[in-house]
Formats: sequence, structure tokens, C-alpha cells
Amino acid sequence: MHRRDMLNTLGTVAMAGAVGAALPDSASAVKAPGRLRQSVARWCFSSTPIAELCSLVKSLGMVGVDLLGPEEWHVPKQYGLECTMGNSFGTIPIGFNRPAHHDKLVADGEAYIPRAAAAGVKKIVVFSGNKAGLSDGEGIANCVAGLKRLMPTAERHGVVLCMEMLNSKVDHKDYHADHTAWAVEVAKGVNSASFRLLYDIYHMQVMEGDVIATIKDNLPWIAHFHTAGVPGRNEIDSAQELNYRGIAQYIAGTTFSGVFAHEFMPKRAAAASLKEAVELCTV
Repeated sequence: MHRRDMLNTLGTVAMAGAVGAALPDSASAVKAPGRLRQSVARWCFSSTPIAELCSLVKSLGMVGVDLLGPEEWHVPKQYGLECTMGNSFGTIPIGFNRPAHHDKLVADGEAYIPRAAAAGVKKIVVFSGNKAGLSDGEGIANCVAGLKRLMPTAERHGVVLCMEMLNSKVDHKDYHADHTAWAVEVAKGVNSASFRLLYDIYHMQVMEGDVIATIKDNLPWIAHFHTAGVPGRNEIDSAQELNYRGIAQYIAGTTFSGVFAHEFMPKRAAAASLKEAVELCTV
């Protein structure tokens, strides 16, 4: 499912009290953004008007909003922000691991990439698709073949396609790119600066753990990060198992120049939860 569909499935109950929270006043807003360029995923705040979300993001010293569709690409610029990742032109279960999908994905990508570039969107998320019986080797080879067809267009327009690794244990059953090593092999095969990986810390903690060591070993292939608490995919606070302060400090100490985007579903007041997350990762 698309993240928007997932959010609709989850319902609005968990979000109802959260997204209506008042924005932090200027005295309480984060003053300095720190070393990491932080962003937030739009779908986690889907009930918040985009203008209100951008105002909150700006007040917290963040750089932009993640996972916007074309209808909202123009809004962050009005606040001096970026669309830090565009939504995909494919879907999570139907991706590049099957040649039968390539012609449509390539045609859609050929139309979508120039449109994104014209709007100032420099990264677009893409997906492997579900295994449905394919071996890992077949999936890697098929993804490489399909993605290579889009590289000339992506390179010409200065856009990076970012394959996201997702867990197949809890949230996305049978998803193929469910381990870092698998996705890195795709990136090596595509062999283009216009293809990199979106390392979702939540998903990879669920699947393989060893987060900092994995990031260290594969950082050249990673262009983007997502956060969320484990278990539950909620706030990145002390109620979950990951040390996000330590993870942020490690990444900040590397040469990483991409975006560190928060993609958690708030259980508490959403504006306050996002502010706490930004402060925690301001290093």
C-alpha cells in the first residue's frame, strides 16, 4: 500500500488529538538546526494542512517536508523550505523486481522525473516490489535492468531515485528490499550517482539491527534517512529501543550531506512530538 493508503487504514483516531495541537511559539522553537538537515514525512501529518505543517517545520529549524505528491511540491518553497523527497511513481508491492512492470514504471518515470526536477524536487523514492516467489538474485538483476533504463533521464535532470528498504516482518510482508545488503547490490549494479538508497532506521532495526555499523559500512550508497521508534513506529523517545541521539551523532560525524527525515506516527501531540524529535537529533 501507499503510505497514504496505510494511513487511511490506520484511521484518524490516533492522529485526531495530535495534529490539532498548537504550533510552538517562537520562544520554544529550536534555535539552531545542528549538523543534520532534518525533515518530516508528510503522510504522518496528513490531517494537518500543508501550510500549517510548513510553518511548524520552519519554526523548528528543519529544511523541508518529505514524501510530497506533485500537488504539494510547490508549497514548501513559499516558506523557504524544500520538498526533500518526492512520492514515488510506483507502489510498494509493484516495483522494479519484475520485468513485466518495467515498461510502465519507465514510462511513468520518464514523465515524472522532469516534472519533479522543474519543481525543484531532487530525490524520488522508488520500491523493489514484493518477492512473490522470486529469488534474491533474480530480484536484484531485474531491479538493476529496470532502473538502468531511467538513469539517463534522472542524470540529465539531476534527480536521484532512492530505493527504500522496508521491513517484511511487520509492515510490508514479502517486500524484496528488506535488507541493506540486498539493496546495496542493486545500487552497485545500477552504478549511477542518480541512484541511491533510503535507509529507514525503523525498518532496518526490525529486520537486521546493528544500525550504526550497517550505516558505517554502507554510507556511500545512502542518500537519505527515515526515523521512527521501535517497536510501534511511533515517537523516537525513551519508550522505544533505539538510541536516536547516538545514531544522529554518528551520522553527523560523517560526510553525510543528505536529509534525516522523521517518519514516525505520533501518539501524543504531534507538534510537540516533532519538536522533541528535532531537539533530540540536533547535534
